[in-house]
Amino acid sequence: MTLDERNLFLDRHDNERSFKGAYYTPFHVVDKAYELLDKTLGTDWQKNYIGWDMCCGVGNLEAKHSNHQNIYMSTLDRADIDAMKAAKTCVAAECFQYDYLNDDITDDGQIDYSLSDKLPQSLRKAINDAKNGNKKILVLINPPYAEAGSGNAKGQNGKNKVARSKCAACLMSGYGRATNELFTQFIARLSQEIPNATLAMFSTLKYINAPNFEKFRNRWNAKYLAGFVIHSKAFDGLKGDFPIGFLIWQTNNFHNAERFTISEVACEVLDKNANPIGEKKFYNRPAETYLSRWIKRPKANNKEVIALKNALTVSGTGKWADNAIGSFLCDCNDLQNAGTATALFSSVCKIGHKGTCFVTPENLWQVAVVFTVRRLVSHSWLNDRDQFLQPDSELSQEFINDCLVWMLFNGSNLTASADGLIYASREYSITNHFIPFTETEVNAPQRFESDFMAQYMANKVFSQEAQAVLAAGRKIYQEYFARSFNYKIREEYKLSRSDVGWYQVRMALKFDECVPVNFTPFEQAYKNLTDKLYPQVWKFGFLRTI
Repeated sequence: MTLDERNLFLDRHDNERSFKGAYYTPFHVVDKAYELLDKTLGTDWQKNYIGWDMCCGVGNLEAKHSNHQNIYMSTLDRADIDAMKAAKTCVAAECFQYDYLNDDITDDGQIDYSLSDKLPQSLRKAINDAKNGNKKILVLINPPYAEAGSGNAKGQNGKNKVARSKCAACLMSGYGRATNELFTQFIARLSQEIPNATLAMFSTLKYINAPNFEKFRNRWNAKYLAGFVIHSKAFDGLKGDFPIGFLIWQTNNFHNAERFTISEVACEVLDKNANPIGEKKFYNRPAETYLSRWIKRPKANNKEVIALKNALTVSGTGKWADNAIGSFLCDCNDLQNAGTATALFSSVCKIGHKGTCFVTPENLWQVAVVFTVRRLVSHSWLNDRDQFLQPDSELSQEFINDCLVWMLFNGSNLTASADGLIYASREYSITNHFIPFTETEVNAPQRFESDFMAQYMANKVFSQEAQAVLAAGRKIYQEYFARSFNYKIREEYKLSRSDVGWYQVRMALKFDECVPVNFTPFEQAYKNLTDKLYPQVWKFGFLRTI
């Protein structure tokens, strides 16, 4: 069968596998993996290592191996074995059906091959020899990327197949949230089964720097040897934009073995066509150093207020806090989520949302800094899981003040004022404490209910860039108060009060069909402030790499 015929055959098989989180490893990516293995393990590694791929799929990772008799290939689905036989893939290899996350695992967390009797005797001997230092085993895998809670991880009746594997239940005590990820379940069993295996694995980078994997990193013991990351778009069927790593590790999970700490991992960066485009480091830092833990978070009191899912849309009710002037959504601590989970509200944000805190006069400066840092840097496929860190040097007052102005005029400042918000037949109001101007400065027709922000900023010294934004923003507010809006706009954006928020001002002017507003001077001033603040994210240590 030619390569083209084989690919056509496998295309028909692909649809049956994709729902399980399993995706083929493209051959141009396999080429790069073998090049890295040659550099790292020596050009004769295919002769010196017994290879085992326990989630081999249809054998793309092994198809380019030059010594198939040294390879063991197992897979969950019998259909994969049939597909390899039909395509004559690795005919000299030992191929067998095996459920690595469930087969041969006892209820008390031991590995007992007699339970299924599926594992070849020669592989059992190789595993035993490897434990005694008489054999080298390379585990070369591209495991499924399914995660507990993801759409492709559900079984019948919505039960989570990831969390219910025997490996997760019996082998992963103390691994924390990593139990919910399929590829870390493979690692957990491997750590017990072949504690000194060399592991070469395709996976996301969660196990290097994600906060939910801190307990996993504290338990798993491996020395990083080499690796590259490649755009997820290189793999057909994967959704999203994130790095897939091919990392090579020398594991050492024997009891009382020397510990290796994963502090940083340097990888070559490949684009989706596997062309080198640079290098990047991924850092593992303790969770207590994360920016999400930096803000002082006031406790809730018993006062009931309206809860919002955006500036003015009601989602229920929630509790308030003493002296609170707003709430801050800052969910998760990585760049993947920062763009969509960073916002400022005039009331409680989203009932039950974990990543929120109350804003008070005491923590406002910290909120402004965190808001700005999280929103300044755009998400990319490469920085997807980079974690925000607490500043590693004292912040200048100019930086803090710049952040305050940047936050006040950002599109994710959703603070607003409104009367007549209804939930469960009860009427609520919200007050906007975030107007940086007095009534006189913007020609408001009525008194603002709160002058907190104008007073807060009164004695502060602002940079030229921040002053330019304030001046341009003041003109936008003046333009707003100089107009009369039609009923539809006034109702949609709740414009019955003078203390309107930046969101209400922008949206009302944007949709007023009478005279277009020239936002260009403001946008240029805001861009200048953005350009000034951007490099300071790294200067003060909020991120370690670009």
